[in-house]
Amino acid sequence: MIRNRARGGARAGAASARRAFVFVLPGLWVLGVVAWELSHPTSGQLLQLLAAAPAIACAGTGRRQCVLLGGLCALLALVPFGEAEPGAGWGTRLMTCGAVLAVIGASYLTAGRRLRLVRELERTREVAATAQRVLLRPLPRRIDGVLLAADHLSASEGAVVGGDLYEVVGTRHGVRAVIGDVRGHGLDAMGTVAAMLGSFREVVHDEPELGEVLRRLERSHQRHLRERAHTGRSAAGGEPGSPLAEEFVTLLLLEVARDGSVTALNCGHPWPYRIACRAVAPVAPADPMPPLGLFPLPRELPAVRCGRLRPGEGLFLHTDGASDARDAAGEFFPLAQELRSSVEAAAAPCGPSPAGVVGSVRKALLRHAGGRLTDDVALLMLSNDRVRVPVRAAGTAPPTVRLP
Repeated sequence: MIRNRARGGARAGAASARRAFVFVLPGLWVLGVVAWELSHPTSGQLLQLLAAAPAIACAGTGRRQCVLLGGLCALLALVPFGEAEPGAGWGTRLMTCGAVLAVIGASYLTAGRRLRLVRELERTREVAATAQRVLLRPLPRRIDGVLLAADHLSASEGAVVGGDLYEVVGTRHGVRAVIGDVRGHGLDAMGTVAAMLGSFREVVHDEPELGEVLRRLERSHQRHLRERAHTGRSAAGGEPGSPLAEEFVTLLLLEVARDGSVTALNCGHPWPYRIACRAVAPVAPADPMPPLGLFPLPRELPAVRCGRLRPGEGLFLHTDGASDARDAAGEFFPLAQELRSSVEAAAAPCGPSPAGVVGSVRKALLRHAGGRLTDDVALLMLSNDRVRVPVRAAGTAPPTVRLP
């Protein structure tokens, strides 16, 4: 927390310094031109550079500063500095004054349009950020005895949500989670992400089996593709915008029961890592099925058992954007190695903190890729935080507590 506050204070100080520099820059320009004219008189010819001061003021500060500083420059252009050449000094000053006034008018109109565009851009960003937060909403810290932490990195500049998705919901069947990767990335994949998340949030409460949840997700995906195809044909005069055969989603469904047992269904997605104390091991109980949308699901969908999470143990889920990230030399991101380092750094007596592990992996990933991602990345960690209570035999009286 102290480190974050220090970084925030440093960024705020740098921003204040930049604003102060931009504010005083037009005045420094005027003082420099006037001082040079006083020391090396040019019969007012150098004063033509004063016309740049209003434009600098409008670009860096605002329209009020532009008008005030422009008026000052226009007056200075009429003031004789040093000895003027016969018949040339006043003409040069008048032309300089007219040029300054013209720059004031043009800069004033340009600054007004710029301010309107900036306000419109800020409102658009606020609306987009709110819509994306609703789509990929922040997870609570804890659901039914399971600690949670998640993060998402979009490959598209300015986007919060991309082609990766995750969600965790507490139901009467247990804590159910999904993580997936839609074909493509960035804003183009948000429609499919919205369809998958909306369907998952609804069906996990109704279907007692994970297999039926997956079938409902498949139907939602097919319906979404049909709607996209119909919209594409309408917009292109009968031709679909893209072939449906190339649209698919990798999905990993997990269910953590109250006793800590984990079951899963995997459609072409990377298996998670199991974290126990400081040990990190990949979970690969079976070969995954093909991604959703490439082939129909088989008739039988038995959930795969992935063991049991004891108190303090967890599962680290990720999309292939994390393992496929490369650095400048083309080396892949060592996810398992960084995950072990993160688990050791975030170790606690009751197990590693999910927020600490996810945050550490995120920083290592951005450092490895140099801040430039070519694919979206989703990180999700679930940790069993339930406390074991010893079961008392039937008919046995509770232990007596003696007061001192």
